[in-house]
Amino acid sequence: MILPEVKIGLVAVSRDCFPEELAVNRRMAVIQAYEQNYGNDGEIYECPICIVESEIHMRQAIEDLEKAGCNALCVYLGNFGPEISETMLAANFKGPKMFMAASEESCQDGGLVQGRGDAYCGMLNASYNLNLRGVKAYIPENPVGDPKECAKMLHDFLPIARALVGVSQLKIISFGPRPNNFLACNAPVWQLYQLGIEIEENSELDLFEAYNKHEHDSRIEQVASDMAQELGSGNNKPEILNKLAQYEITLLDWVEAHKGDKKYVAIAGKCWPAFQTQFGFVPCYVNSRLTAMGIPVSCEVDIYGALSEFIGQAVSSDIVTLLDINNTVPKDMFDSKIDGIYSYKDVWDGDKEKAYKATDVFMGFHCGNTASCKLKKPQMKNQMIMARALPEEVTYGTLEGDIVPGKITFFRLQSTADAKLTAYIANGEVLPCDTMSFGSIGIFAIPQMARFYRYYLIQKNFPHHGAVAFGHHGKALFEVFKLLGVEEIGFNRPENMLYADENPFKF
Repeated sequence: MILPEVKIGLVAVSRDCFPEELAVNRRMAVIQAYEQNYGNDGEIYECPICIVESEIHMRQAIEDLEKAGCNALCVYLGNFGPEISETMLAANFKGPKMFMAASEESCQDGGLVQGRGDAYCGMLNASYNLNLRGVKAYIPENPVGDPKECAKMLHDFLPIARALVGVSQLKIISFGPRPNNFLACNAPVWQLYQLGIEIEENSELDLFEAYNKHEHDSRIEQVASDMAQELGSGNNKPEILNKLAQYEITLLDWVEAHKGDKKYVAIAGKCWPAFQTQFGFVPCYVNSRLTAMGIPVSCEVDIYGALSEFIGQAVSSDIVTLLDINNTVPKDMFDSKIDGIYSYKDVWDGDKEKAYKATDVFMGFHCGNTASCKLKKPQMKNQMIMARALPEEVTYGTLEGDIVPGKITFFRLQSTADAKLTAYIANGEVLPCDTMSFGSIGIFAIPQMARFYRYYLIQKNFPHHGAVAFGHHGKALFEVFKLLGVEEIGFNRPENMLYADENPFKF
């Protein structure tokens, strides 16, 4: 799976009127704690050149980090810290950065005399100076800690840095305009350029031409065989595998030839209305396979959906999917399969178990774009909705199955019509219930979903597509979105926290 590679340089800083060895020893203790708890496969680099006390030291540290191949930075206040040179270090470093600081170790043996570092105080001045310089840096929830706590802060920074590094080196390739009657996923791309993302917009005719040129490609047989092995007993239409393999090779060759100077690629693809009749299949299964390889593919030319998938992949180090917030769960299904059976711990109310209500659940669906490893009993089928208006033989290529149960994060990064970044995040789960439906689909449960749906998703004009990361990754995603400059990040609020436009008299 293709994931951005991150190497964080740990640089200790020291105020010149504090003992330098205080910062040195504390930095070494953090590295030791990190290796004991998480190992270190080259993702953390201890900058040994100097303790940064001055602007000269700052430049030496930058040069050492560049030589070591670091693309992320952690500034560690071993003591009070030099507010000018430490924030200049962050300003001059090209890549994601974080700040953390050392807590005091002991009151014994003069630990609070010659051994006192005052980094708790120094973090305040560091944050003030970062703001003066306009530098965005990740500062953990509790940024001052002992070596083990600081090691965890470093570890928590990894997925955040991975997403930010990936976004800065990303190209999104799209094919075709959004389908007619589909304005929902049409958003200004101006903000993408501000994030350093490159966009390549192509006609679906360009794609069709490239596909036809691959008709006799020697790799088709091998890729089709790999598809057959992956599908197993779910291969209900083996005669179209060669076409699907030809399409997959076309996309992979396009990515390789068009990524330019970017390292990572996501695709926003066209899948209807003319795709089926011209290509002779639907692309859903191939989209799922590329996503599983680490090249996220969104449906219906959803450019911000593709970006959201890419960020989710980088944060979770796992395959993602893109689904419609699609339909309600019928009352008889809720009553018989969910009510009183499944519950959640309300994080806003201690550890009290709360049963899901009917308004907390919905079905997340798409035609068949979810990777086989994220589906129970995946099967190749035809796209039922499209087959209502088209010959069935041109609608095969979906991968259907219920989505595997477990924790998920439903989220999206989006541009508003006036080109402002906005986002939402909600941790939830896929319930282990038979959906009794079709497509790549699951029964999703998100606490307080009804209010979230009405007062954020609808009120803030979000489209129906949402990215799904497997596992709870809201904490890291929230920090990523903040560092990308998103001013408002919505989430599913608890009962005692009203939304801005929520009627306080409705209860």
